[in-house]
Amino acid sequence: MKFATKVIHAGIEPDPSTGAIMTPIFQTSTYVQAAPGEHKGYEYARTQNPTRHTLEKNLAALENGTDAICFGSGLAAQDAVIKLLKTGDEILSVNDLYGGSYRQMVRVYGAWGLKSRFIDMTQAHTVADAIGPDTRMLWIETPTNPMLNIVDIEAICAIARQRGILTVVDNTFASPYLQNPLDLGADIVLHSATKYLGGHSDVVHGCLVVRDAALAERLHFIQNASGAVPGPMDCFLILRGIKTLHLRVQRACENAEAIAHFLRKHPKVSRVYWPGFADHPNHDIARRQMRHFGAMVSFDLADNTFEAARRVLSRTHLFSLAESLGGVESLIGHPASMTHASIPREERLKVGLTDSLIRLSVGVEDVEDLIADLDAAL
Repeated sequence: MKFATKVIHAGIEPDPSTGAIMTPIFQTSTYVQAAPGEHKGYEYARTQNPTRHTLEKNLAALENGTDAICFGSGLAAQDAVIKLLKTGDEILSVNDLYGGSYRQMVRVYGAWGLKSRFIDMTQAHTVADAIGPDTRMLWIETPTNPMLNIVDIEAICAIARQRGILTVVDNTFASPYLQNPLDLGADIVLHSATKYLGGHSDVVHGCLVVRDAALAERLHFIQNASGAVPGPMDCFLILRGIKTLHLRVQRACENAEAIAHFLRKHPKVSRVYWPGFADHPNHDIARRQMRHFGAMVSFDLADNTFEAARRVLSRTHLFSLAESLGGVESLIGHPASMTHASIPREERLKVGLTDSLIRLSVGVEDVEDLIADLDAAL
């Protein structure tokens, strides 16, 4: 089944009781049993819900996995993954990642004796050299947030597999339409489904996708035992959003490409970060493991100050100043004071995340209007 068919049909059947083509919202907390232990596959809605079950089947198919596990947010999904570890274990992570991921690893689990280190993962040999005796998990974002670095998933997963280390790939920026990390050797794929999977800025959701049955069983246990599950309405909205995933992401990628080239020629812009440029350090890897270069673009201003960034951020009209990404509407953000404010400034500056860096989530509007909006703001 091709991708455009999967988003609409994979794991989804008309409701057997009514024929409804959209999966119903099963808004119930419990299910009646004919006798103790005699039921129709559903007992309590934290553990099972038909709307969520359909979504999990669909998500597994999109990532070419065998099982998906849904959560109330992307960070709840991350929390479940980290619970696979124990005190004294170490996560080796990319040094340019979402600020919320950093905060959870360092400030929440660091207090419990779980270690995290953050390194440049753009070269596989650097990762191999950095693995220590306590390293139990490699945490990859690619493209990274917000510098849009590219990590060679296949090469790093091969290194991890040789050493018996779990690999997790946060695939939020790419979406399953552009990249499938399980096919490249990853053990777990994570999505903040709030973003491209939902696609309409109206739901918060997270998911994990795996192929290994034992790993799926452990994660389903954590999902049920910890209880950070999404409601059926949230699952319905993600299912609705997924049906147009390929159309939305393709259009957004095309818009982002035009905007990246526009910004690169603008005299007020000093540098543009986008993996589609031929001189991007890992452009060839992006071409190999992605189907397009994504709809996220970051850029630095020639006037390298927060005040300069504030002026631009305050002057756009079609690009809305807001956190998040992946919706149909275009968003503009300031990572240093918004999505990555929880990362110490000295750590941000090491990876190039300056006070004037601006991040765009390019939407599906007319690209000429979007370019005009940026041009006027600059």
